[in-house]
Amino acid sequence: MKIAFATQDKQRVDAHFGWAKCIAVYEISKDGYSFVENFEFGGKLDEDGDEDKLAPKLDAIKDVAIVYVAAIGGSAAARVVASKIHPIKVSQPEPILDILDKLQEVLKGTPPPWLRKAILKDEARDLDFEDEVENG
Repeated sequence: MKIAFATQDKQRVDAHFGWAKCIAVYEISKDGYSFVENFEFGGKLDEDGDEDKLAPKLDAIKDVAIVYVAAIGGSAAARVVASKIHPIKVSQPEPILDILDKLQEVLKGTPPPWLRKAILKDEARDLDFEDEVENG
């Protein structure tokens, strides 16, 4: 499963999705994780209501399951969710490797329903509904 991180310094989740200079992408499984690619963004990235600046970022994360951000605007969040990507806000800058370590531990155990759904995003679905019982 691929995970993306909005970052200014390529070390921490410390960027608003729309303003991020970089989106770092990693591949993760319960056995480990590895760096995949950094997507760099230049130009005018300020908060200005310009939705066009989101298109390259949405394209960069099109095959990830989760994107970690410091913040994300409402319309950007809606577009991310519509792409079947789960946005997660961190309350303060957090090292990417720490997040990957924690996420890997969760994957080794019993991931919460939203994470199981994210894991299955790109996999063929096994239609065994007995495991899918949730109280809504």
